Amino acid sequence: MIPFLFVRIVGYAWMTLGLVYLLGVVRTKSTVQRQSSGSRRLQLGLTILAYFLLFSRLPFDGLFNLRLIPLHHALLVLGAALTVAGCLLAIWARVMLGSNWSMNVTLKQQHTLMTRGPYAYVRHPIYTGLLLAALGTAIVYGAAHCFLGVAVMFCGFWLKLHTEEEFMLQQFGEQYVAYRQRVKALIPRLL
Repeated sequence: MIPFLFVRIVGYAWMTLGLVYLLGVVRTKSTVQRQSSGSRRLQLGLTILAYFLLFSRLPFDGLFNLRLIPLHHALLVLGAALTVAGCLLAIWARVMLGSNWSMNVTLKQQHTLMTRGPYAYVRHPIYTGLLLAALGTAIVYGAAHCFLGVAVMFCGFWLKLHTEEEFMLQQFGEQYVAYRQRVKALIPRLL
């Protein structure tokens, strides 16, 4: 059984992230362009499925509930630390975006290209932070379905970032091309 302290740390990290994002919704610029509703629904569906797999306690035995990570103190600490670090990265990136942020892929009025803070290291640090937090959570909970949730989340974000890239290229042209050449999408210097 997972010590309650680690479950609590993971839960508080995600709740803090959620609260920051909820509070930030009230201060966003007007939308000029948004992604198609089909694209938005697919990405939302993948996100919901990812979070369900990550946080659910599936009521049946089998491969989905197979514990892939041993219940070891050092791994629990690592998982909790990754969760907190990922949530903090996503919060930092969200704060840096300010009123340009939207839950869906959009272009805002007077949209600005963010290239400082965490955006100097990866083009999509919110996704990087959420994936890092999800991986940490999966390590703490240890079940196969949690890691499947991380994989589904990655697929959803990969689709979403390609839509965002199209919008950014359309809006910022050569400036965004140069930024893309300097800065990787999700993992500094790798991906």
